[in-house]
Amino acid sequence: MDNKKRKQTIVKLLGDPSYVPMKIKDLVTILKVPKEDRLLFENLLRELIEEHKIICTKRGKYALPTQYDMVYGIFRGTQKGFGFVTPDDGSPDIYIMSKNINGALHHDKVLCKISRGNKTEGTILKVLGSELPHIIGRYYEHKSFGFVIPDDNKFGTDIFIPKKNKNGAVEGNKVLVEVIKRDNDKSPEGRVAKILGHINDPGIDILSICYQYDLPTEFNPEVMAAVAKVPDEVPAKDKVGRVDFRDLMMVTIDGEDAKDLDDAVTLEILSDGNFRLGVHIADVTHYVPEKSALDLEAVARGTSIYLVDRVIPMLPHKLSNGICSLNAGVDRLALSCIMDIDQAGNVYSHDIVESVINVDKRMTYTAVKKILTDNDEELIEEYSEFVPIFRNMETLAQILRDKRIRRGALDFDFEETKVILDEEGHPTEIKAYERNVATKLIEEFMLVCNETVAEEYYFRELPFVYRIHEEPDAQKIAEMIRIVNSFGHTIKSRQKIHSRELQQLILAIKERPEEEIISKLILRSLKQARYNDECLGHFGLNARFYCHFTSPIRRYPDLQIHRIIKYTLKGQLKGKKLKDMYKRVSDISKQSSLMERRAEMAERETIKLKKAEFMADKIGEVFTGIINGVTSWGIYVLLPNTVEGLVHLNNMSGDYYIFDEVNFCYVGQTTNTIYQIGQKVQVQLIKVDTLARSIDFRFS
Repeated sequence: MDNKKRKQTIVKLLGDPSYVPMKIKDLVTILKVPKEDRLLFENLLRELIEEHKIICTKRGKYALPTQYDMVYGIFRGTQKGFGFVTPDDGSPDIYIMSKNINGALHHDKVLCKISRGNKTEGTILKVLGSELPHIIGRYYEHKSFGFVIPDDNKFGTDIFIPKKNKNGAVEGNKVLVEVIKRDNDKSPEGRVAKILGHINDPGIDILSICYQYDLPTEFNPEVMAAVAKVPDEVPAKDKVGRVDFRDLMMVTIDGEDAKDLDDAVTLEILSDGNFRLGVHIADVTHYVPEKSALDLEAVARGTSIYLVDRVIPMLPHKLSNGICSLNAGVDRLALSCIMDIDQAGNVYSHDIVESVINVDKRMTYTAVKKILTDNDEELIEEYSEFVPIFRNMETLAQILRDKRIRRGALDFDFEETKVILDEEGHPTEIKAYERNVATKLIEEFMLVCNETVAEEYYFRELPFVYRIHEEPDAQKIAEMIRIVNSFGHTIKSRQKIHSRELQQLILAIKERPEEEIISKLILRSLKQARYNDECLGHFGLNARFYCHFTSPIRRYPDLQIHRIIKYTLKGQLKGKKLKDMYKRVSDISKQSSLMERRAEMAERETIKLKKAEFMADKIGEVFTGIINGVTSWGIYVLLPNTVEGLVHLNNMSGDYYIFDEVNFCYVGQTTNTIYQIGQKVQVQLIKVDTLARSIDFRFS
């Protein structure tokens, strides 16, 4: 019996309903541990404790944590002093009052005791370590000591730095701090592990966020050595045995500044008037062998991360911007999904093949939009041989979109934020980045391709990585419906809601003042999409089958799907490889979902930072905005350029305002003035805190 099975036996015993916590000598007797294995048994118990599977009481008795109302988890602090423990076992969060935190810091791994009288509250018994290797913050100098205020205000405390531990830091440095001592009644003590630079140095603000979220800042030597062996051009031998699509008129359509071009499209009109759509995706797996240094690094990163001033790629630039980028005029290896689609948008035939391609034109969203929407004569003449293809693509995209809408897929039309920076990284402009006919065209082609691939591999009954979006929580939907109904739109309250009802609402509010507000309310009521090895459907798309196949340069699940497809095409997915793949897709689904969340949070924080920096010199100015959030602590106002700020309750003057929890609004007690979601208001900027990344308004 190997150690893994021995551990399982121990945990199974401790989890038996009849088990009573006992000491090691009794466990040895019950499990009939031979004398020569006693030391091994003690080591296994110690490892199980370190793995947070079991506990050992002060009296030396072993048990599962739940037998003593204990859980292992991660502590999440708040700036108000209290916090929550997120249990490792997936059970609901546990509220921790400030007096029961016992020295724990935000992101600490802890052992928590659940209150017997209230299972939603608890006390932290022990700090086991931290998720974070360091805390990032700003160093301040005092006469006889220093201290660091963390960038993340959820730590709720500063870090005391004795002079001997300042490591050369001076006032205004951004530093990494290692906590070396904790005290329940005082600030934790730390030492400066690394100086990142001065807060005013270009790029230090974004670099600090990289460290805050433990983002990789460079590739290790082993990875760079592996990528150095990758050719700059595709050798003739690598093209052998592939379907040759180089004669097809092929384009890429991306943003102006995109460098990693991983999808190209072709479109032919068949003799019966139907469409043959080709979605050709860079064959990244050809250059990233499974379990190689490149592959392991890509798994660890999970995704490319797009910050406002830099891209942290999943794969080195030689791959992502080189041999794996579908640049125009050069041969590239691809995995192509060729779909025959009828006039109703149904994919009635398809094929997925290894291919060799050569892109004819590198197009931009702006140029295609000018051709299709603006009828730009100069561009129409320049790309005359491609214009008929673009027109046909527009027709097909509309057919596919209409079909999605009819089935109830949600189609949000949010304006994303575009931050323009100068050479030193300071924001010069913040504006809404609108979707246009060209972006929507590519979206539709990628969606139908992803659904087609997912459906085929579901019915093949092979291990796979699906993109799932589970049904929303009933309570969140009820809250959303309550607010939506206050706008005069009617949705019946029920335990379960169909995506078609939400889509009908989105269509009903199109181009109305409340469109963006209600759309965001709907979005906030939904669960987050994630990766899973089970095909559980996609609520937002109202799709039974969905996956991510189209971006293997920047998303690991796509790369893994390509690998599975290629193994299948070559008849290699069988025996041990097939068995191992089931575990691999499960692990990759979890890892990729975690890394996606991390990337999203870091990207969001860099945008918030630059928004605050952009507004910092505008104190006193008056703006027109829309109320897009009402909470017990104040009102959030959204400006047309996507900047959001808070009118804090303390800054609501002229009356005593009462928060109406039912209707999500504030009502003036004397004047009956009402502030509610969707209302247009004028606000004056009164405070910007770039460290906290917060913006404060007051009504003007």
